Amino acid sequence: QVQLAESGGGLVQAGGSLKLSCAASGRAFSGRTMAWFRQAPGKEREFVTGIRRTDSNTYYAASVNGRFTISGDNVEDTVYLQMNSLKPEDTAVYFCAAGDVPGARFPRHYTLWGQGTQVTVSS
Repeated sequence: QVQLAESGGGLVQAGGSLKLSCAASGRAFSGRTMAWFRQAPGKEREFVTGIRRTDSNTYYAASVNGRFTISGDNVEDTVYLQMNSLKPEDTAVYFCAAGDVPGARFPRHYTLWGQGTQVTVSS
């Protein structure tokens, strides 16, 4: 089975930057869409950004648009999340996910998930 593994989380001050990576392992990977979600304690998992592997089209939640950038490397089966101008409200566990619904923004449309990486933004 293909597995996803996030890395790159950590502690950063408000206004700082972090870059997350999500690597797919296994002999085959065919997810049409890759996405990042995040979940803070006591909150529902929310969509952050997604990318279509066929044409690299990207889409973002309004809360991160202009600050975060998603990109992918199809050859290495890796997706990245560059986070700039971080705010305390960005603090959450960040998950990468894979699915076959283009442009999906809801967790139910993703079938493969990583374990998550913690991002903490201090004031």
